[in-house]
Amino acid sequence: MSSKHGGRKKKAGVNDTVIAENRRARYDYAVEDTIEAGIQLVGTEVKALRMGKANIAESYVSVEGNEAYLVNANIPIYAPASQFNHLPTRPRKLLLKRKQINNLIGETQRKGRTIVALKLYFNERGQAKVLIASVTGKQNYDKRDTQKKRDWQKQKARLMREKG
Repeated sequence: MSSKHGGRKKKAGVNDTVIAENRRARYDYAVEDTIEAGIQLVGTEVKALRMGKANIAESYVSVEGNEAYLVNANIPIYAPASQFNHLPTRPRKLLLKRKQINNLIGETQRKGRTIVALKLYFNERGQAKVLIASVTGKQNYDKRDTQKKRDWQKQKARLMREKG
Protein backbone atom coordinates (compact mmCIF):
# COMPACT_ATOMS: atom_id res chain seq x y z
CA MET A 1 0.00 0.00 0.00
CA SER A 2 1.09 3.53 -0.53
CA SER A 3 0.50 6.45 1.76
CA LYS A 4 -1.46 9.58 0.97
CA HIS A 5 1.59 11.30 -0.52
CA GLY A 6 2.68 8.44 -2.76
CA GLY A 7 5.51 7.08 -0.62
CA ARG A 8 5.89 3.54 0.62
CA LYS A 9 4.98 2.62 4.16
CA LYS A 10 7.99 1.73 6.27
CA LYS A 11 8.13 -1.51 8.19
CA ALA A 12 8.91 -1.17 11.88
CA GLY A 13 12.50 -1.95 12.78
CA VAL A 14 13.79 -2.15 9.19
CA ASN A 15 15.54 1.22 9.13
CA ASP A 16 17.01 1.10 12.62
CA THR A 17 20.60 2.35 12.62
CA VAL A 18 22.62 0.30 15.10
CA ILE A 19 25.25 2.34 16.92
CA ALA A 20 26.57 -0.20 19.42
CA GLU A 21 25.77 -3.81 20.18
CA ASN A 22 26.63 -5.91 23.21
CA ARG A 23 27.33 -9.21 21.44
CA ARG A 24 29.05 -10.68 24.48
CA ALA A 25 25.84 -10.44 26.52
CA ARG A 26 24.06 -13.10 24.45
CA TYR A 27 27.02 -15.43 25.01
CA ASP A 28 27.39 -14.82 28.75
CA TYR A 29 23.70 -14.59 29.63
CA ALA A 30 20.43 -16.33 28.78
CA VAL A 31 18.06 -13.59 27.60
CA GLU A 32 14.62 -13.86 29.21
CA ASP A 33 12.75 -10.71 28.18
CA THR A 34 13.59 -7.56 26.18
CA ILE A 35 12.29 -4.00 26.43
CA GLU A 36 12.91 -1.01 24.17
CA ALA A 37 13.63 2.12 26.18
CA GLY A 38 14.30 5.72 25.30
CA ILE A 39 17.46 7.29 26.68
CA GLN A 40 17.88 10.82 27.99
CA LEU A 41 20.87 12.44 26.27
CA VAL A 42 22.45 15.88 26.00
CA GLY A 43 23.26 17.45 22.64
CA THR A 44 26.91 16.50 22.44
CA GLU A 45 26.06 12.86 23.24
CA VAL A 46 23.65 12.75 20.33
CA LYS A 47 26.29 14.18 18.01
CA ALA A 48 28.84 11.61 19.20
CA LEU A 49 26.29 8.82 18.63
CA ARG A 50 25.54 10.11 15.13
CA MET A 51 29.26 9.69 14.41
CA GLY A 52 28.80 6.04 15.40
CA LYS A 53 30.95 6.05 18.51
CA ALA A 54 29.68 4.25 21.60
CA ASN A 55 30.46 1.23 23.73
CA ILE A 56 27.88 -0.64 25.80
CA ALA A 57 29.89 -3.82 26.36
CA GLU A 58 29.93 -3.55 30.17
CA SER A 59 26.77 -1.53 30.68
CA TYR A 60 23.85 -2.55 32.85
CA VAL A 61 20.61 -1.04 34.15
CA SER A 62 20.29 0.13 37.74
CA VAL A 63 16.88 0.90 39.23
CA GLU A 64 17.14 3.61 41.89
CA GLY A 65 13.92 4.75 43.52
CA ASN A 66 11.37 5.18 40.75
CA GLU A 67 13.84 5.66 37.90
CA ALA A 68 16.03 3.40 35.80
CA TYR A 69 19.57 4.39 34.77
CA LEU A 70 21.97 2.99 32.20
CA VAL A 71 25.33 2.64 33.94
CA ASN A 72 28.80 2.21 32.35
CA ALA A 73 27.69 3.07 28.81
CA ASN A 74 30.64 4.88 27.23
CA ILE A 75 29.76 7.64 24.78
CA PRO A 76 33.05 9.40 23.99
CA ILE A 77 33.33 13.17 24.03
CA TYR A 78 32.45 15.14 20.92
CA ALA A 79 35.65 17.01 20.06
CA PRO A 80 34.17 20.07 18.26
CA ALA A 81 32.08 20.94 21.35
CA SER A 82 35.23 21.73 23.42
CA GLN A 83 34.16 23.08 26.83
CA PHE A 84 30.46 22.16 26.50
CA ASN A 85 31.09 18.41 26.43
CA HIS A 86 29.50 15.68 28.51
CA LEU A 87 31.05 13.10 30.83
CA PRO A 88 31.68 9.92 28.79
CA THR A 89 30.50 7.34 31.34
CA ARG A 90 27.86 9.21 33.30
CA PRO A 91 24.66 7.34 34.29
CA ARG A 92 21.93 8.07 31.76
CA LYS A 93 18.26 8.03 32.63
CA LEU A 94 16.09 5.54 30.74
CA LEU A 95 12.67 6.70 29.62
CA LEU A 96 10.30 3.94 30.69
CA LYS A 97 6.72 3.79 31.89
CA ARG A 98 5.99 3.19 35.57
CA LYS A 99 4.67 -0.33 34.91
CA GLN A 100 7.85 -1.26 33.01
CA ILE A 101 10.05 0.03 35.86
CA ASN A 102 8.02 -1.98 38.37
CA ASN A 103 8.48 -5.08 36.21
CA LEU A 104 12.24 -4.46 36.14
CA ILE A 105 12.30 -4.15 39.94
CA GLY A 106 10.45 -7.45 40.22
CA GLU A 107 12.82 -9.17 37.77
CA THR A 108 15.93 -8.13 39.69
CA GLN A 109 14.56 -9.05 43.10
CA ARG A 110 13.75 -12.65 42.17
CA LYS A 111 15.77 -15.44 40.58
CA GLY A 112 19.05 -13.50 40.51
CA ARG A 113 18.35 -11.78 37.23
CA THR A 114 20.32 -8.84 35.88
CA ILE A 115 19.29 -6.18 33.39
CA VAL A 116 21.83 -5.47 30.65
CA ALA A 117 21.86 -3.35 27.49
CA LEU A 118 21.90 -5.38 24.28
CA LYS A 119 21.77 -2.74 21.57
CA LEU A 120 21.94 1.05 21.19
CA TYR A 121 20.38 2.42 18.01
CA PHE A 122 18.44 5.20 16.30
CA ASN A 123 14.90 4.20 15.33
CA GLU A 124 13.18 5.22 12.10
CA ARG A 125 12.14 8.55 13.66
CA GLY A 126 15.76 9.36 14.54
CA GLN A 127 15.37 8.88 18.30
CA ALA A 128 18.07 7.15 20.33
CA LYS A 129 16.78 3.90 21.82
CA VAL A 130 18.39 1.16 23.87
CA LEU A 131 17.25 -2.46 23.89
CA ILE A 132 17.55 -3.80 27.43
CA ALA A 133 17.04 -7.37 28.54
CA SER A 134 16.36 -9.27 31.72
CA VAL A 135 18.99 -12.02 31.79
CA THR A 136 20.28 -14.89 33.88
CA GLY A 137 23.93 -15.92 33.94
CA LYS A 138 25.03 -18.99 32.00
CA GLN A 139 27.31 -21.65 33.42
CA ASN A 140 30.34 -22.81 31.40
CA TYR A 141 28.55 -25.94 30.22
CA ASP A 142 25.68 -23.80 28.92
CA LYS A 143 28.15 -21.69 26.96
CA ARG A 144 29.74 -24.80 25.44
CA ASP A 145 26.30 -26.10 24.52
CA THR A 146 25.45 -22.82 22.81
CA GLN A 147 28.72 -22.97 20.87
CA LYS A 148 28.00 -26.56 19.76
CA LYS A 149 24.51 -25.63 18.56
CA ARG A 150 25.87 -22.63 16.65
CA ASP A 151 28.57 -24.76 14.98
CA TRP A 152 26.02 -27.43 14.03
CA GLN A 153 23.75 -24.79 12.46
CA LYS A 154 26.69 -23.53 10.38
CA GLN A 155 27.59 -27.06 9.25
CA LYS A 156 23.97 -27.83 8.43
CA ALA A 157 23.64 -24.66 6.35
CA ARG A 158 26.89 -25.46 4.53
CA LEU A 159 25.73 -28.99 3.73
CA MET A 160 22.38 -27.75 2.46
CA ARG A 161 24.12 -25.28 0.15
CA GLU A 162 26.48 -27.95 -1.19
CA LYS A 163 23.84 -30.65 -1.70
CA GLY A 164 21.37 -28.22 -3.18
